[in-house]
Parts: sequence; C-alpha cells; structure tokens
Amino acid sequence: MGTPDFALFSLKALCEKGYDVVGVVTQTDKPKGRGYVLTPPPVKVYALEQGIPVYQPTSLKTEEFASLLSEIDPELIAVVAYGKILPKNVLDYPKYGCVNVHGSLLPKYRGASPMQSAIINGDKVTGITTMFMAEGLDTGDMLLKAECEIAENDNFEDIHDRLGLLGAELLCKTVDGLEAGNITPIPQDHSLATHTAKILKEDCEIDFSKDCDTVHDLVRGLSPIPLSFTHTPDGKLLKVVKSEICERESENAECGKVLSLDNGRIRVACARGSVNILTVLPEGKGRMSAADFIRGRKINIGDILKSNYTF
Repeated sequence: MGTPDFALFSLKALCEKGYDVVGVVTQTDKPKGRGYVLTPPPVKVYALEQGIPVYQPTSLKTEEFASLLSEIDPELIAVVAYGKILPKNVLDYPKYGCVNVHGSLLPKYRGASPMQSAIINGDKVTGITTMFMAEGLDTGDMLLKAECEIAENDNFEDIHDRLGLLGAELLCKTVDGLEAGNITPIPQDHSLATHTAKILKEDCEIDFSKDCDTVHDLVRGLSPIPLSFTHTPDGKLLKVVKSEICERESENAECGKVLSLDNGRIRVACARGSVNILTVLPEGKGRMSAADFIRGRKINIGDILKSNYTF
C-alpha cells in the first residue's frame, strides 16, 4: 500500500528481491499539471509494468474492500506513504501484521512531514523506522531502525531519495526478520514523541529576522518542492530554490537587506550572519540561477526582501 515516489523505492525492492507481491493498493489517479491531465500514482505505473494487480479504492472502510482483502489474502501488508488511515479490520488482517516504513527515527517526527522537518530543524542525523501499524498516528511498536546523515547543504530531494533507498532495504530486512521470528517489537516511549503536520503555504515564508542557519535550513528543507519564498521590493513573489551559508557572524544590517551581488550570488543579511541565494523561481518565470536574475536587473544592492503575503 503506497502512492508517491517514496513508496516506489520499497515496491521495486520487494519485486527485485523476489517477494510474492500479490497486489498493490494505491490512491486514485489525480489531475496534474496545467492541463489537469489525469495521472496515475508512480506505484501504479510500476506495478502494472510488473503484472501486479492494482486496486484504487476510494475508501478502506467498505464491505467491498473487506471482501477484496479476503480474496487477496496477504500474509503481510507493507505500507509506505499510502496517504490514508487504515481501519482496524485491515490492521488486524494479515498474519505478520501491517508494517509501515516511516521517514524518521521514531518516536521523533511522527506525522506527515518527517523528512522536511528534520532538515528545517537543522538536524544532523535522521533515518528510517519500520514499525507495526496501530490505530494511532505512527504510534505502533518499532521493528528496525537505520540512520542517515544530513549534510549542511542536503535538501529535501537528497534526503527523500536517500531515505527511500534506505527504507526499501530496511523493509526487506524487516519482512525476512518477521518471517524468521527473530525481530522483537519495541514499544515507543510516547513521552519523547514529536509531531509534524502537512506543510502549509505560511510555513514556507522566509523570515530573515532569524539567523542564517535557520533561513538556510528552511530553504533546503522545502526544495525542490514546495519551495520557500520571499518578496522583492516591488511586491513580486520570489521563491528560493537553493542557498548557502555565507557568514555566520552578525552583519549589523537590516534583516533581508541585499548586501552584495558578487559572483552571481545574492547575499542577504539575517539576524545573525548572511546567506547567499544561488537559485530562484521568480513570479511568472522559470527557475534560474541567481546570476541570471541579477543580469535581468531584477534586484539591486540595498533592496529589502520581505513578506507582504496575506494568509
């Protein structure tokens, strides 16, 4: 059971290692792009290529799905970024349980955006946890864990792909371990739990009154999607795709002020230190380097980047 690219890593690994995948349950096709073309989830495309039956129920709480589950009769259900809550009758069905691949070291970062949150919060390490699913949100007993380092300039795409591969590997080890009976589930310490929510537009606004590390971490945690943003002095939306730390010492300049445009970099003052903006997505334009944005005379030294967005 899974839907986006992150789930595809695990499905591919199960197939390539020869596990008997009896079916794939994924969300319904969704309209995408400017033409709103009905587009199937990535796991559906791959499953059909492999000759695996695909099911796209609008609800898991119906008698119809209960009958389908009985017909498929899985011994284990692997759930990776499926996007729907599993009801109790589904959780209780398989012999070896419902196993979730979660993109954090639980009980830290339960919820919808664990990978982004780890980067945005400046963590140096994240990881994958496989767990038995329970009725609560990411509250089930943990099975296996694996760590992954976060480098200073890693963005969401980097960590997503790294954890996707790591999660696929850990899922296969978990399946083998459960079948062999040599994995001991470990209850989570709920007092240590932290929670993440779906990322909203207001979460993406850059606040240059924060220190340079906080600004840089937000930019990379939201790149390449949905992207952090600010505004140029003329009120135009400016999304920031890539940044780097310039100086960590205080600049004693107004927060958001463009300090220099040297070497194709837009250097901006923060409450402490400064960041270089390297790649941008200007309003009504495609992605471009900061150098191209500078050459287009869309920004000047002394400009103040700030928010004028009304949520």
